[in-house]
Amino acid sequence: MSEADKLGAGAAAAAKVILPGATVGILGGGQLGRMIANAGSALGYRFIALDPTPDAPCGQVAEQIIAGYDDREAARELADRADVITYEFENVDAGVAAMLMEQSYVPQGSELLYTTQHRLREKRAIEAAGVRVAPYSEVASKDELRAAVAKFGVPCVLKTATGGYDGKGQWVIRSESEIDEAFDTLDRAQTQLVLEKFIRFDKELSVIAARSPQGEIRTFPAAENIHVDNILHLSIVPARVEDRIQREAERLAARIAEGLGVVGLIAVELFLTADGELFVNELAPRPHNSGHYTMEACRTSQFEQHVRAVCGLPLGDTSLLTPVVMVNVLGEHMEPLLERMAAVDETAERLGVAPKVHLYGKHEAKHKRKMGHVNVLAADVDAALAWIAETNIWRV
Repeated sequence: MSEADKLGAGAAAAAKVILPGATVGILGGGQLGRMIANAGSALGYRFIALDPTPDAPCGQVAEQIIAGYDDREAARELADRADVITYEFENVDAGVAAMLMEQSYVPQGSELLYTTQHRLREKRAIEAAGVRVAPYSEVASKDELRAAVAKFGVPCVLKTATGGYDGKGQWVIRSESEIDEAFDTLDRAQTQLVLEKFIRFDKELSVIAARSPQGEIRTFPAAENIHVDNILHLSIVPARVEDRIQREAERLAARIAEGLGVVGLIAVELFLTADGELFVNELAPRPHNSGHYTMEACRTSQFEQHVRAVCGLPLGDTSLLTPVVMVNVLGEHMEPLLERMAAVDETAERLGVAPKVHLYGKHEAKHKRKMGHVNVLAADVDAALAWIAETNIWRV
């Protein structure tokens, strides 16, 4: 038996089964925590979240400890009150997660957080799992950046190794004249920088993979993602790609879940090139925006699956029940969406689609802030896309 197999066998032997009636602690109280709690409550679990924002989205449907993520006393209280602890976003303090592992049961561990919080560590871990990423170089100075740009050509993408989401913490360098400004701007984050070769892709895909402590793995159907202003706008399922691409994307996600020893969910974002090659772009060790479509469109939602995984239950069936398009609701979309919800939706009736609205309970509808999403269930994705276009909500 190989060392990896021995480790896997040891982890499976140490895995606990946490049955319904137990309390699940969540580090983070945002919308992902809210949807985890809603799904897990249906199974009979109780939930408590730690989040610094009073009346956070998760705190509206579960108990909440109001404290910072680096507050160790609050983390100890969470450990005392929960039978198992998970996290809903990867910027949780890995040191706190490591401390909790000594005082509670954290099946996801802290190693995966440590890896995915840092782009260079993440890329190396993906490569170690035998999966391709875009060519990259660590850069620590302007001279190193110039050399890397000369190697990869323009355009190329400079990113901070830590932090950054929805397009933040990165700069697309389109000419050599931008090198100094790009370096000076991102270097202010006082973290390592990485330059990536620009992958000319036809489509962006993502796959949510689940793995239990016992080693069971299931993947959800790949989503085709469309971004606007670096924020996810649409997830289209089934993705408009060949079946072999679907299968390969799911295979790569499963390989990463196994290689990184994931417990819970991992979202694998990929670029699909014109010649059918897949490159992994980023990972997220948690439920993901591009997996929200699973809430009505799959036999098991990503949120129920996450609870099943961290509690050691058998994983659920991930089969797709219906074509679906998930569309994000940002702050500027709230007013027209609410107006539409108050009236009979003749457009939906005519197109034969069923829009399912999910709002997160955030108090202030800020511009570009994610406030909710709509899963548009339909006989085919074209009908769902037609409903989104005809509502005019997303043209605001």
